[in-house]
Amino acid sequence: LVFVFLACLASVIVAAPQLGQQQDRPPHIAIIRDDRQDFGDGNFIYEFVSENDGTFATVLYVADENGYRPESDLIPTTPPVPDHAQEQIRVAEEQRRQGVVWDQRGFRVNR
Repeated sequence: LVFVFLACLASVIVAAPQLGQQQDRPPHIAIIRDDRQDFGDGNFIYEFVSENDGTFATVLYVADENGYRPESDLIPTTPPVPDHAQEQIRVAEEQRRQGVVWDQRGFRVNR
């Protein structure tokens, strides 16, 4: 029984990540230049160059009654909703307008 316990303990120790090691850690990339200008009226410019970045990129930061929104061609966007999904949404909205109600199992409550 003691041998089984020790064997299990040893396999847990071997399988666990070693202390001090980080898994899938990205490489360190140095910042070569970092210029920042704050105009005091909510407008600012930040420019930096990293050792692996030779591409010019512009990001516009907007904060208003709709919240914070960064805008850039580099920011991924969601793909458009497919036609069949748009049709399903249209049908669901029409059923909602007609007062159709469904239960938790997907069965229509009112007929």
